[in-house]
Amino acid sequence: MFGLETDIFILLSLCLFAACAFEFVNGFHDTANAVATVIYTNSLKPNVAVVWSGICNFAGVLLGGIGVAMGIVNLLPVEMLIDQNVYHSIAMVLALLLSAIAWNLGTWYFGLPSSSSHTLIGSILGVGLAFTLMPENKTGASAVNWTKAAETGQALLFSPLFGFSMAVVLMYVLKKTVKNDALFKEPKKNTPPPTWIRAVLIATCTGVSFFHGQNDGQKGVGLIMLILIGITPSFFALNTATDPTVIRQNLLAIEPVVCRIDSTGLGSEDAGRLRTIKMEINDLQTLLARASTTEEISAEHRIEVRRDVLLITNNTKKLMSSEDVKISDADRNILKSNTDEKNGLRRLTDYAPTWVLLMVALSLGLGTMVGWKRIVITVGEKIGKQHLTYAQGASAELVAASTIGMASLLAVPVSTTHVLSSGIAGSMVASKGIKNLQGGTIRNIALAWLLTLPVSILLSFTLYIFFRWIL
Repeated sequence: MFGLETDIFILLSLCLFAACAFEFVNGFHDTANAVATVIYTNSLKPNVAVVWSGICNFAGVLLGGIGVAMGIVNLLPVEMLIDQNVYHSIAMVLALLLSAIAWNLGTWYFGLPSSSSHTLIGSILGVGLAFTLMPENKTGASAVNWTKAAETGQALLFSPLFGFSMAVVLMYVLKKTVKNDALFKEPKKNTPPPTWIRAVLIATCTGVSFFHGQNDGQKGVGLIMLILIGITPSFFALNTATDPTVIRQNLLAIEPVVCRIDSTGLGSEDAGRLRTIKMEINDLQTLLARASTTEEISAEHRIEVRRDVLLITNNTKKLMSSEDVKISDADRNILKSNTDEKNGLRRLTDYAPTWVLLMVALSLGLGTMVGWKRIVITVGEKIGKQHLTYAQGASAELVAASTIGMASLLAVPVSTTHVLSSGIAGSMVASKGIKNLQGGTIRNIALAWLLTLPVSILLSFTLYIFFRWIL
């Protein structure tokens, strides 16, 4: 397959299996976030809830796009992804996957709603930091895209705070506008809620499940693209369905705009970015000059083309955000439209084959249907001191669904676990104040939240060095 030697093919298969295992574990680790409310309000039977959630997760992956996936891929620089020693790439992939799986399984075993997103980001940062210390990194530059890491970190940090506060607000609004006392009381044992409440709870469960697939599923897609680009770059560095002729037209539109930017008065960083863009445009035009299809670009040149596209688009984005760069609105729109993933240069690099989407969707969907009970009990019984009411369940899930959906639209990864758990905590506080929270559970969740990044960074850092030595 792909003309690989037998041992490398076996290692590639092992890496792909590990990526599917991560999504499978992610499925049963995060299922509780979607189904806890419908189970504890008797809206759906547990088996029905998890199967329905699995179906919705499957659909979310297939229909969710790849914006978040490419955010995961772009956390690491192209130089690290495409190491000349393929065994180094395999070491990178195995280290980040096994460290993420180990932490997810550990927190699941103890019933802690920990974040798969934090775990994955930490694992990627760990191998990036380890690569920085490697001898082939002759420049000594950081092998982590810290700009992208900062954007991701902000989303992961603020989303649970947003979920908590919005759940409090929504509960307050419900109390003021809805005069049905049953909505705010503990559900009767084995008795389904009123029809309209049940419909709301099932709808919010559906939304959280779908958007979980759309956001967390894309992380799995990003993982598999990391594997494919790192181990078989000549096949997967570029989207072979993209027409090089259209890319050349994008370059022809970008070049005059870049040349119109006045370099006088620019700081050293911005001036360097401008020079890099001009240089890479010339290089990319040369590489694409004779190609009528992407398949005609030679295997060794595909890596260079990917590098050129990423350098042009990333530096253009940074220039446009600089206050020192003077550019008209018309030119700014030209640069945006010709460097994005829909109609611009990034079409050539930001993609995922259909079989990758199907593999991740199936892994996440199947994982959703098993192993859910431990964390469902924590979410449903141990965050607050009172039994989950209809209003609390609907508020938490509605906030979670809208937050995760918005994050997917903005192509940023967020933690479904943290958003939903903080939403339930917010709904409990809105009912009877801070005393309504179980301090022990909240401390354990907060501790897992604080430890996830450093532990996963340390794990993947150590495993990367170990696997490089072994391989």
